Amino acid sequence: MLSACKESIRKWAEEIRIAHTVFALPFALAAMAVAAHDTQGWPGWRIFLLILAALFTARTCAMIFNRLVDLPFDRLNPRTRNRHLVSGRLSIAGAVTLLVFNAFIFLAVCWFIKPICFYLAPFVLAVVCFYSLTKRFTDFTHVYLGVALGLSPIGAWLAVTGSLDFPPVILAFAVVFWLIGFDIVYATQDYEFDRSHQLHSLIVRWGVNNALQAALISHILMLLLLAAFGLTLRLYFGYLCLGYLIGLLIIAVCLLFEHWLARKRSRRWLETSFFRLNALISLVFLVVTVAEVAIPFFQRS
Repeated sequence: MLSACKESIRKWAEEIRIAHTVFALPFALAAMAVAAHDTQGWPGWRIFLLILAALFTARTCAMIFNRLVDLPFDRLNPRTRNRHLVSGRLSIAGAVTLLVFNAFIFLAVCWFIKPICFYLAPFVLAVVCFYSLTKRFTDFTHVYLGVALGLSPIGAWLAVTGSLDFPPVILAFAVVFWLIGFDIVYATQDYEFDRSHQLHSLIVRWGVNNALQAALISHILMLLLLAAFGLTLRLYFGYLCLGYLIGLLIIAVCLLFEHWLARKRSRRWLETSFFRLNALISLVFLVVTVAEVAIPFFQRS
């Protein structure tokens, strides 16, 4: 019984790509740390755990909704036809149950964070789930995904302060352009399938090479916005640490390498480009931002 339970958990974790939480989570935690700069970037265990729970449940809702509404296409796509839900190893009834459960937990978590978070929670769920439908009617589906993940730093900031400010908005736009760029890169592998099944994307609209150019421009805009976010840190702390500038340089190198691999499209380009490099980008950003928050306190002590 226990082994069957573990196996079911493993399958669901694979189905919703739980490891991909590393993409948006560091940006949300970076926003949390800056919002809590008066307490050395730490808002307390209660808010921290509630933010983690909100991010996890909202993302789980979005992923399960995506798997359910895309089921007819996933059955036809050679890349996705072996997914657990498609093959029947996981049930549709179980997916619906998990979707409803996580939606309820997300609303409950937002209730315990702050009133404004609870009031905005239904809107957030609508946005993060709506992305899955956009490929049916718009070429700019990548923008919708960016907006969905861009809400995470704004939500984390609101969870700490209860009000909005410029830094999380700038960071949200950076996440939007980051997601646009690497979602275009990721979607190149489905170019032929999407085109033959009348699914929309910038790759289908512009072709692979032109779409990759748009992805590069999007990532350049992301770097500029991260630099602007660094300037807001200067307003908070009076200076910009060299570590943040080094972090931006590392992120820029990772992005350039990602686009080089995307154009090369070797056998393992996607695994390296999409997963490892983008995970490294988000983690580097979190580390250097937390350092910006913590250093002034160490200097005073």
